[in-house]
Amino acid sequence: MENMVQKILSDSRSVIETFIKTHGVRLIEFSEKIASTFLADRKLLICGNGGSAADAQHMAAEFVNRFELERPPLPAMALTTDTSVITSIGNDYSFEEIFSKQVKALGIDGDILLTISTSGNSRNIVAAVKAARKQGLYTAALLGKDGGELNKMVDMPMVVACNVTARVQEAHILAEHMICHLVDYILFQKHLEE
Repeated sequence: MENMVQKILSDSRSVIETFIKTHGVRLIEFSEKIASTFLADRKLLICGNGGSAADAQHMAAEFVNRFELERPPLPAMALTTDTSVITSIGNDYSFEEIFSKQVKALGIDGDILLTISTSGNSRNIVAAVKAARKQGLYTAALLGKDGGELNKMVDMPMVVACNVTARVQEAHILAEHMICHLVDYILFQKHLEE
């Protein structure tokens, strides 16, 4: 089992390093986009399924409460948390609409929708992106494998090119933490250095 532990560590490190080399500039650009969106009194909506739903909630909490800096709350919302809304939509309509109906209700022109999907093909995420684009939201995605359908749909795709879901999720959580760190820096620290 010690060999298994070392192999998992090595694989995870390799996947993360490749992702950051490929998408480091995009992570910075996306962080700048989020910061400018917050400054314009707009918000970040985040959604995903399963482990990616947990990531959406985790990331929203980092913005609304705080990440590392003591600073004002920032307007981010996970669309994965309201069980009454989700089960109502799933029961009355379909699971495919659980995020798109929330985007239609809550999203406004100038907001951002960040989707998190290890496959890039989740029907409810695809539907959410379609709804977001119709309403003038900027769309971004943290994806896995080849990026799936979402890779071609969103304004800013960031793909972890790996077929192992756990390794993709490990890269996603690091990317999410980097984005939180960079947004805080842009909004609350960068001006101190200029």
